[in-house]
Amino acid sequence: MTLYKCRVFNSSGEKLVLKIDGFSEEDILADLRKNNFIISDIKKLRKLSDVIHAMQKPGKIKLKELSMFCRQMNSMLKSGINIEKCIEILSIQTEDKNFRIVLKNMHKKLLTGSTFSEAVESNKELFPAMFLSMIQAGELSGNMELVMGRLAVQYGKEYKTESKVKSAMTYPIVLAVVATVVVIFLLVNVMPTFVDLYQSSGVALPYVTRIMLKFSNWLQNCWQIIALSALISVLFIMRLMKNENVKYKIDSFKLRMPLYRTLKVKLAASRFSRTLSTLVESGVPLLSGLEAVSTIVGNEKIKRLILCAREDVRKGSSLSCSLRNNNVFPPMVHNMIKIGEESGELEDVLDKTADFYDEEVENSIQKLVALIEPVMIVLMAAIIGFIMLAMITPMFDMINTVQ
Repeated sequence: MTLYKCRVFNSSGEKLVLKIDGFSEEDILADLRKNNFIISDIKKLRKLSDVIHAMQKPGKIKLKELSMFCRQMNSMLKSGINIEKCIEILSIQTEDKNFRIVLKNMHKKLLTGSTFSEAVESNKELFPAMFLSMIQAGELSGNMELVMGRLAVQYGKEYKTESKVKSAMTYPIVLAVVATVVVIFLLVNVMPTFVDLYQSSGVALPYVTRIMLKFSNWLQNCWQIIALSALISVLFIMRLMKNENVKYKIDSFKLRMPLYRTLKVKLAASRFSRTLSTLVESGVPLLSGLEAVSTIVGNEKIKRLILCAREDVRKGSSLSCSLRNNNVFPPMVHNMIKIGEESGELEDVLDKTADFYDEEVENSIQKLVALIEPVMIVLMAAIIGFIMLAMITPMFDMINTVQ
């Protein structure tokens, strides 16, 4: 039964608002007409349980949780526990609330006779693209515990790399936020105090001070508009980034930035190599593996280049030639893949390539942070120094006036 809110007129022309339970809107309309009501409007009302369910809808599963889940699944499957029981146990003991909801939904699917891959597919938007492919390959080969072990290693290394990137960028971000707060505090609270002092003494304010004063007044009088504009801009950009063509143009521009390009390409090469190695080793076909890998590189342009390489492979070209012709990654990647193709050890070669680029990513991050930190310190010092200069300069004029 669903609750409907109906605005109607009775036979006397009186307007009424009714709340009626019914199986469908058509049933409600039929009942109202039988009672000689003239219907103005009818709307389905959301029940509290529906609102709570929407609020509890889980988000994307974190890499740390996935790695732990796969490791625990691997251990339990080795002990002879069936998949349905494994999911039930993990749905109880998992600390992450979002993941617990997902596991409970998966457990319900398994109880109704669904396979593990079907249970995962029902929540596929919450898992990485390769996860479902790996599960399906594990079911076909009968090596689910082996697949879970490989996924645990895969997501463990991805989480480690992601953590390094986040921790490296934490200091510059904190520095930028603190400096911004200090600048706003100086302009809004300190600057007007000095200016009032100078104006009461009759000192003419320098041009720089007048500019800072106007900016200070603008911040104080229009902060609501500024905050609202910033919020709207963020929401607009977030919505815009969902458009693949816009995202492609922005990601293409990013890859023309020297320092960013070096880091991003190395990070994408590491993810590509390790993920494809895991997929191929687990028995996933190369074409399916390339399609899954294209979704995790984190750049729309690189994704499209990988899909172009996949199309070349489908037409009969080797993977190394396809990557080289599409200029996806640095030469080392397709050269190593060529060696792997010739030796028949593609998975091992890809894994070694991923290890190499993991180290390269770490070195690139350290270099980037080492460059960003002093630049930001100098930039923020210059801004704060300029504000202090605008506040202090009139003081010398005031001293000269007194003398």
